[in-house]
Amino acid sequence: MPLCDAAPLIMARELGLFAKLGWGVELSREVGWATVRDKLIYRELDAAHAPAGMIFATNFGLGSIVTPCLTALVLNLQGNAITLSENLWRAGVRDGKSLARSIRERGPARPLTLGIVSPWSSHHFLLHRWLRLHGVDPAIDIRVVVVPPQQVFANLRAGYLDGYCVGEPWNSLAVLTGKGWCAATSADLAPMHPEKALMVRRDFAEERGEEHLALVAALYEACRFCDGPEHRERVMETLAEPQYINAPIQALRMSMAGTFDFGHGRTEKMANFHRFHRGAANPPTPSKASWVLAQMHDCHLLPDPAVADAGVIDEAFRLDLFEAATKG
Repeated sequence: MPLCDAAPLIMARELGLFAKLGWGVELSREVGWATVRDKLIYRELDAAHAPAGMIFATNFGLGSIVTPCLTALVLNLQGNAITLSENLWRAGVRDGKSLARSIRERGPARPLTLGIVSPWSSHHFLLHRWLRLHGVDPAIDIRVVVVPPQQVFANLRAGYLDGYCVGEPWNSLAVLTGKGWCAATSADLAPMHPEKALMVRRDFAEERGEEHLALVAALYEACRFCDGPEHRERVMETLAEPQYINAPIQALRMSMAGTFDFGHGRTEKMANFHRFHRGAANPPTPSKASWVLAQMHDCHLLPDPAVADAGVIDEAFRLDLFEAATKG
């Protein structure tokens, strides 16, 4: 997907890490997360850069047929923000508290419409958490709609969305063009939360185990590269290219260069807005899996919390495969 957190896949290709594997790897840019999921299920894709929650949703058959999937590599932590429209700023909204007041004043006849990129993504979890923190019930007080990441900005600009939670650079593009401003970041709401993971079907990991481990190793090396401050300019220039994200490099710099621009004169040093490797970002640990499942439960996405037991976690987040791929 055209997002900054696809950087490990893109740089693995650009650095020749895939070529070292000895077999071809094609990158396919898709239109939405549901398309990514369905193509993985029906074997049009072998592996995917995917929201961590999608792995559990597919295993449980939530929104799709049941398909055992797993991850042996977390690709990044954090990297998201909540953006609201300039119309809300002009109406006096400055934060979650004033947004809640505006929602009450509008009443049920004129609900705000906020976008997320997938029900099974951290964007849904973070928006849900932020709204409830300020006394807003996402199920009653507003409308939440699913929009592909690369389309949220266009929908905000056209007035179809009042805000959204998305990955970069689609928050920064709204700020750069004066169409929106950022109210909160995922680093504030859930520090170091797992974001995207390398998702594969279980049968792929079992039947093509050597290839799978080699793929994990190549992407692990790419994650290390992407987190090097000395490499960030090259990463940003590459991501901005038309075949990848196709966005102004200024928008990418607003989150990837160490200072995040919230809009309206507010900037903050945020060297960890994107974390691809540092701080043990990549191991698919039980604690990361537990965080994802807890958020799915809080958002009422798990019909029975009892399904999220230790066995489910161990089968979906495969720390053993990560260690086998990256040892030495």
